[in-house]
Amino acid sequence: MTHRLNAQDVSFGYGGEDVVRHLDVAIPTGEITVIVGANGCGKSTLLRGLVRLLKPTTGQVLLDGASIHDLRSVDVARTIGLLPQSPVAPDGISVADLVGRGRYPHQGWFRQWTAEDDRAVASALAATGTTELADRTLAELSGGQRQRVWVAMTLAQETDLLLLDEPTTFLDIHHQVDLLDLLTDLNRDAGRTIVMVLHDLNLACRYADHLIAMKQGRIAAEGAPSAVVTPELVTEVFGLDAQVVPDPVSGTPMVVPRGRHHR
Repeated sequence: MTHRLNAQDVSFGYGGEDVVRHLDVAIPTGEITVIVGANGCGKSTLLRGLVRLLKPTTGQVLLDGASIHDLRSVDVARTIGLLPQSPVAPDGISVADLVGRGRYPHQGWFRQWTAEDDRAVASALAATGTTELADRTLAELSGGQRQRVWVAMTLAQETDLLLLDEPTTFLDIHHQVDLLDLLTDLNRDAGRTIVMVLHDLNLACRYADHLIAMKQGRIAAEGAPSAVVTPELVTEVFGLDAQVVPDPVSGTPMVVPRGRHHR
């Protein structure tokens, strides 16, 4: 197993207080990794640290064997694409202009916009079903449409590693499945390494090759979903009493909560 992106003994936090503490994380290259856990457990903090939006208070993040904080920003941006939570766009920007910003890492002093950039933007719009929105402003769109446009911008970056923080936010179930199928296609057909934070544990189990379950800033379990998702883990990580049964469609673990009224 190869690991282009990994972290050694890393801690990350805010305002002098660590949220993620002394983690060793190795992202399997060419696979889909999904990070799950209860609210506030450090999922998004870990993702932000892996893409160097946060500087570790201990340890280091390595990209292709080099400390990610020693690399040029443009080199990191050409290798890792990030879709953060609640991204912010300039007022009045059009969909096409926003998606085009995903091509910025490929520009330079002597390289201007090319037909290749046009192709990448058109491909990203088509893949996310947003081509017909290209001339509209972001402010005109629904929450679900905006989320798909942000995904398109990330896809237009055409990086080998793609990190997405809750990419299914604001999407109805149809578009959630469409997006996760698209990311699976990118993984299988283009060999891209995908890392996602997801709230839906059943979708995480269905789409992940590698699952990382976090609790209070630490890793509670990791591995293939079929190997790590058990009733005991669901109770430990989410405080939820549940059965775990085979998903009738995919055969992956499916968590069925009991709740107080259905014991």
